[in-house]
Amino acid sequence: MNFLKRQLLAQMIGGLTLTLCSMASLHAQDIKHAKLGHSFADSHPRAVAMKQFAANVEKATAGKVIIDVYSNSTMGGEDKMLIALQSGTQDLYMGALAPISARKKEMQIFDFPFIFGSDAEAAFVLDGPVGRKMLDGLSDMNIQGLVWAGGAFRNMSNSKQPLNAMADMKGLKVRVMQSPMALASFNAMGMNAVPMAFPEVYPALETKALDGYEHPVVDMFANKMYEVQKHLTITNHVYTPVALLASKKWWSSLTAEQQKAIQKVAEDTRTFQRAEETRQAGEVVGQLKAKGMSVTEMPAAELEKIRNAVQPVIDKNTETIGSAFAQSFYGELKKFRSAKK
Repeated sequence: MNFLKRQLLAQMIGGLTLTLCSMASLHAQDIKHAKLGHSFADSHPRAVAMKQFAANVEKATAGKVIIDVYSNSTMGGEDKMLIALQSGTQDLYMGALAPISARKKEMQIFDFPFIFGSDAEAAFVLDGPVGRKMLDGLSDMNIQGLVWAGGAFRNMSNSKQPLNAMADMKGLKVRVMQSPMALASFNAMGMNAVPMAFPEVYPALETKALDGYEHPVVDMFANKMYEVQKHLTITNHVYTPVALLASKKWWSSLTAEQQKAIQKVAEDTRTFQRAEETRQAGEVVGQLKAKGMSVTEMPAAELEKIRNAVQPVIDKNTETIGSAFAQSFYGELKKFRSAKK
């Protein structure tokens, strides 16, 4: 092969290599990566649901959107993750919205004790127009609300004694979510309420800096709270929903088709997540007993005393969150209960 032919062949190979590299580069640019953070242990149904969400988003977008899931507060507590979501340094978040309830006051309604009587009631309100409006209201915080992803009723645990009456709660130092309404409610019950980010709770219970905390039973088991808590009291005092949210920065980088696909996957995942949460909640009390926790149920008469004690707090905060909003929220509840009669 003479020099001219060799030179021509080299140019052809070089051109082909450059073309292939350019194609690979363009293909890589087409794939959108995202980080999804949450605070739940890998065994929790919410963590399982988010892994399923990520896998199904990849399928639904033909591999064009890939989501990496970071569980167990790897990306920080819920407050930190919500700040990162607003700034666009975190792409997706699944968890409670209590850390932003001081700014979005209507979120404080979820801290009203005994507002929901069942999981079905909660799902009806959250999936309806009021729930959608609450998610859409996050837009001015640079947050795209996808779905209310699930939720659970909260119960009390402590390391000191069984709680058989409201009087037994007096003076207990307990962790509550970082919400003004939660703080006021538990203080009204006679407890010493301490707002605290969740990653700090286990060590505080372990060192007895806290006597107890309140949480859904599935979370208690997933986070091995039976190691530092002796007594569980079933109160079902508050239903806390969790939401799946996206940063506006990341969401706007998607095509309209990708947004539609991801929204559909989020709604499908919500159904799975709720079913798993309900199923595990029915099983986990027995597992906590097997791990050494004593389990009691707060008598109905004592629960009524608790309702009466917190009613002034509810009345005051109804004005804070907005009477019109509260009326629309209760209106949805009434609609569900009327249909069930």
